[in-house]
Amino acid sequence: MQYADSCSIKVREKLPPRIERLTDLAYNMWWSWHQEARDLFKMLDYAHWRSTNHNPVRMLLEIEPELVQAAAQDPLFLRHYDAVMLTFDRDLGNGHLWFPKAHPDALPGPVAYFSAEFGVHQSLPVYSGGLGVLAGDHIKEASDLGVPFVGVGFIYSQGYFRQRIPSHGWQEAVYPQLKTEYTPLLPILDGEGRQVRVRVRLVGQEVQAALWRLNVGRAYLCLMDTDVEENAPWDRGLSARLYGGDREMRISQEVVLGIGGVQALRALGLEPHVWHMNEGHSAFVVLERMRELVEKGLSFEEAAEKVRATTVFTTHTPVPAGHDAFSFSLVEKYLRHYWDLLGLTREQFLELGRYDGPEGPRFNMTALALRFSDYRNGVSRLHGEVSRRMWHSLWPERPEDRVPIDHITNGVHLPSWIYGALGRLFDKYLRSDWRAIHDDPTLWERLDEIPARELWAVHQEQKRKMMGFIRERARRRRISGEMDPDQVLAAGAFLDPEALTIGFARRFATYKRATLLFRDLERLKRIIHNLHRPVQFIFAGKAHPADEAGKLLIQQVYGMAKDPAMGGRIAFVEDYDMHVARYLVQGVDLWLNTPRRPYEASGTSGQKAAMNGVPSLSVLDGWWAEGYDGKNGWAIPPLEDGGQDAQDAHDAEFLYRLLEEEVVPLFYSRDADGVPRGWVEVMKEAIRIAAPSFCARRMVKEYTTRFYVPAARGEE
Repeated sequence: MQYADSCSIKVREKLPPRIERLTDLAYNMWWSWHQEARDLFKMLDYAHWRSTNHNPVRMLLEIEPELVQAAAQDPLFLRHYDAVMLTFDRDLGNGHLWFPKAHPDALPGPVAYFSAEFGVHQSLPVYSGGLGVLAGDHIKEASDLGVPFVGVGFIYSQGYFRQRIPSHGWQEAVYPQLKTEYTPLLPILDGEGRQVRVRVRLVGQEVQAALWRLNVGRAYLCLMDTDVEENAPWDRGLSARLYGGDREMRISQEVVLGIGGVQALRALGLEPHVWHMNEGHSAFVVLERMRELVEKGLSFEEAAEKVRATTVFTTHTPVPAGHDAFSFSLVEKYLRHYWDLLGLTREQFLELGRYDGPEGPRFNMTALALRFSDYRNGVSRLHGEVSRRMWHSLWPERPEDRVPIDHITNGVHLPSWIYGALGRLFDKYLRSDWRAIHDDPTLWERLDEIPARELWAVHQEQKRKMMGFIRERARRRRISGEMDPDQVLAAGAFLDPEALTIGFARRFATYKRATLLFRDLERLKRIIHNLHRPVQFIFAGKAHPADEAGKLLIQQVYGMAKDPAMGGRIAFVEDYDMHVARYLVQGVDLWLNTPRRPYEASGTSGQKAAMNGVPSLSVLDGWWAEGYDGKNGWAIPPLEDGGQDAQDAHDAEFLYRLLEEEVVPLFYSRDADGVPRGWVEVMKEAIRIAAPSFCARRMVKEYTTRFYVPAARGEE
């Protein structure tokens, strides 16, 4: 296969030979989690780097030729360039990687990882939130560890959506067109230079999907795009938007993702030894794999056994309504040819995914995935318990605690989320190679060697950067006429850099209870308006475009942010994405999380904050039920009895009390140098617990040793 296009060739031809390998760097997302590589692009043209939203491909396409000519003559730039390329080549080589040493010859073929979204970097907006960012972190860590890995998903030409909040506070969705020429996506070409395509049958006709490659270090993504001329207009739009459209659109997307995804790997000549489905959207993978085996002469039962033995399924959703389920008539409409191919009757086929849920019997994608995977897991210890209870009916003969759904707690890719001043501080006091061994708990015992004043100074620097980012965003929107004067207050333009700043940033869904903070407004006002110990809150997050209740929550929060009575102590930062998230998880003082237990499956945003020395104040749900040790933040304990109203009242009361009696006093207790030494101890403990135990390195090693390597033996 060939991987090139006119844009990458144009970039290479534009660069002087001495630095032409900037093209290789720009077209591999490796740069996104290596500070030295990002610094190299900044050195080339910092203003352009910022204006392109940190997109090196677009920057190199648009940069003035004289700037690259000058860089090719600059000794300082060349020294940095040579060092970066040396590291780049070393990391992409065989080197000293964990997987080949720990499990030599265990995976002759790659792990194929299917996900509806991948959040690798904000310059490629084909993700919506936590699920996609988790998938992106997973593939980055697989690259770092040397696990053979290929991800399969979609290119969304209109992405998820860009959020706009007008003066009335009701979220508006904007869908800008993705320009692939400005991305590091490379068309996958056959021997004759034509882009490789797969053909997937949908309701009596074939839909074509073009294949693109995204290099992510040593690993890569194979992404499908149905926006090709040969498709009908309605089929071209199948991959236009993430989680968009009606049920017909959703099942069409999932047929292409699952069945087309298997065909895409075959078109690339790949023979995966392990198949990992990240959530139920890709569950049709198992149907296509069984069809292949039946076509080779196996019975359905033999094919099913072989598929189960090599399949991993991860569920992220603790809410029954959050799992995709289709009416039997809709499944019959799209897959009626499949039961003959599998040697089944119509009734036998529909039973493969049958689940009696809140809306009655449906073809449930998670039920299908669970039935045809031998390796199944939730994404935290508590979520594993919830999943076993939720899906107990699939194994009615077993007691609930013996339902075969395990858990592997999510983790985040530490090099993607710790960088800048904090990374340099770790270089100074931990070890210069701390990134290579960051899942070793003994490394983080050295945090005690960091003087409190230095860690506090670094945090203050990151906080100032966040404040500057928020204010500059508000200024630009006001100047461009996108913001009314009364919105400037809500946008955070008057936030106090000295005040205790608490962040709440996540998807706006009702169970996450974004408005719990406002249950007692008079009490909240006393907290935020304390003359000597002020407190302020920064909110960010999107609601699904079809989630009216979620959009109402945003409007309520935004109304509070606009309210002069709040005095600018409540802010809403619109269009939450990975770029905004980096500023928030590094810059706020405390991370607030108030889900209705036990509906938070994991909560990786809190992990990112903790690694950056930002403690959590959270309900004991998701990862925090495992991560909280009494010294690394604050916990709202569960209410054992009572309904939702009682739980809300209980949790709000604990939230206010913790703020008034513990959090605020500790933050404002300063020594003679103005350093809150008690608070800094909590910051250190937050890092000490989160960095080794809730990183993607620990997570991917767990998947590898507990699931991937045993599953690969099932292929033999």
